[in-house]
Amino acid sequence: MRVLLVLLCLVLAAPVAGVLLSWVRLDAQALAVLGHQAQTVMAGYVGQSLLLAVGVAVGTAVLGVGTAVAVALFRFPGRRFFEWGLLLPMAMPAYVLAYAATDALQPSGPLQQALRQTLDAWRGAGPSAGAGGPLVPYVLPDVRSLGGAIPLFVLCLYPYVYLLTRTALGDRAVQMMEAARLLGAGLTRRLLTVALPLARPAVVAGVALALMETLADYGVGAFFGLATFTTGIYRAWLSMNDPVAALQLASLLLAVVALLLALERRAQARLRFASSRAGAAQAAEARPVVLRGAAGWAMWGFCVLPVLLGFGLPVAWLLGMLWREAQYAEMGLPLERFVQWSWATFRLAGISALAATAVALALGFALRRPHAARPGADAALGWAARLLSLGYAVPGAVVAIGILVPLGWVQQRWPESALTPWFTGTVLGVLYAYLVRFSSVALQSVEAGYARVPASVDETARMLGAGRARVFWRLHLPLLRRPALAAMLLVFVDVMKELPATLVLRPFGSDTLAVVAYNLARDERLAEAALPSLAIVGVGLLPVLLLSRAMRQT
Repeated sequence: MRVLLVLLCLVLAAPVAGVLLSWVRLDAQALAVLGHQAQTVMAGYVGQSLLLAVGVAVGTAVLGVGTAVAVALFRFPGRRFFEWGLLLPMAMPAYVLAYAATDALQPSGPLQQALRQTLDAWRGAGPSAGAGGPLVPYVLPDVRSLGGAIPLFVLCLYPYVYLLTRTALGDRAVQMMEAARLLGAGLTRRLLTVALPLARPAVVAGVALALMETLADYGVGAFFGLATFTTGIYRAWLSMNDPVAALQLASLLLAVVALLLALERRAQARLRFASSRAGAAQAAEARPVVLRGAAGWAMWGFCVLPVLLGFGLPVAWLLGMLWREAQYAEMGLPLERFVQWSWATFRLAGISALAATAVALALGFALRRPHAARPGADAALGWAARLLSLGYAVPGAVVAIGILVPLGWVQQRWPESALTPWFTGTVLGVLYAYLVRFSSVALQSVEAGYARVPASVDETARMLGAGRARVFWRLHLPLLRRPALAAMLLVFVDVMKELPATLVLRPFGSDTLAVVAYNLARDERLAEAALPSLAIVGVGLLPVLLLSRAMRQT
């Protein structure tokens, strides 16, 4: 059983390994392609990706830390709502927010038209060009740019920093701030010298997670015409038909993501160590700083702004787009096709969630086995599970290239091989990519559940003569019901939002909601893209609501 699990982990890690091993065969052609990219497009990819990463890092750190400090250390109007309301933008994929923002802020949109008319009237000009001068063509900056992409990513990804920072501050910061106040330290000094240094590992971990999501994105980059690593990978593969160039870009992106993952793991380790000493009794005795009057309402405005811009207003605008489409479209809403898209999406997401959770349960049960029996097999399984856990950090573009390029090599060497047709343009290939990316999500949830199951349960069962299979089915599985359901839900939602790998590997005629929304938005049919976009956001709310409920119970 353990050998099969090790082989399964290696199979699921094969696409990532294939990208890394591409540097082994650096022949003259590969070196020529690398040199050509260095002279032409590499500087643009590195520059825009770096500027995007720096902007997102600064923005998520400022907004995430600011909101976490407000909720954890202060008491003001609406604080109980913001404890979970600040998580709502997590349900909004960045590419969906980009569609709503583009429709709202485009030069021909109602917002810019109203601003132009107001500005023109203020200048004394009439409603037309002949009444005193031309109307101002642009009032707001172009949202479809690097400067527009950065705030969109910040609004979608700051909850990573907020969640981790708030957890870190809630453990010890309130009572330490109270102790510093009794020693005569002012509020500013208490924040800068006590609270923020305590939360530094959480901030680093949250920013690293946000940057991994940013670098893995394809929808915003392609829709806005940005020259990032992910869009470059697709351009090299789909437009230029150059798998060597795609592999080289994918490997460079994978190296950057690996560095961010290492920083995140190190910060998480420091965070767990720092928070392990927190005392629940001390936290209960300490009280947040009460803000009254203008200060309290100013804090309310600071917290409500990201919720409105990152979730409330985009959802309202998408609903308005959907209403306009239903009112003015000649054929009405494509409800029949929407049902087909939803069925294709739910089918892929459901199968992937069940398969990933089954793999996670099997691995979690095998890793729980005592290490004294077969230390070599246990070590091999542990390394294989660690390798599998890297999948979630790997961008979907890298996974797709890691699947297709090795299959292309196999097809070249063995033209009669029956392996390639199974994974190219088939449901099996898409499911394989989903398992590569999201099995680690299910494994983390199952391992967290196993951490709460005492080892004495297994020992008692063995003393009563129960076999391993009976222990799992009769004891472990009922105890792991909630973690397993959470794992299935998380994988289901992640699959629904996944765009890059689905865009490349999907079979003909089985588009998912994410692919349909992207294709409609790419064709400037933003009103039609509202319906699948709202469906993605609606399903994405489920894990956010569960997470907020869990936070309120702690």
